[in-house]
Amino acid sequence: MNPTFLPPDDLPPTQLTALDEKLRQQLEESIAKRFYEACDGVTQSLLCQCKWQITTQAVALTLRIDCVNAAAHWRVLHNLVPLANQLARFSLSAKIHISPPPEIGVPFELQVSEIAFCE
Repeated sequence: MNPTFLPPDDLPPTQLTALDEKLRQQLEESIAKRFYEACDGVTQSLLCQCKWQITTQAVALTLRIDCVNAAAHWRVLHNLVPLANQLARFSLSAKIHISPPPEIGVPFELQVSEIAFCE
């Protein structure tokens, strides 16, 4: 839909307010909590070994995982399907962004729909 045909009251705000930002943060925290609770114990343990967060600022819901060492990075890569399956419950258009330690390689991102096998 072309936004120029919408009445001014139906257009998104040109600038976000502090309340908009607070609501976005609450949404991300709520999704992250539900995502973590939906994961099995192995996946929860894996997430605890990394720095991770759910973001909604990009075009799609994104699970960002920063691996602290090579072992954690290897475990994340070998658990992509379970991670994707849990994230797919929230959005099939979601993404997973994985950042390995700098000495191992560069970050990469993939679509959940490319690897998820929804039940």
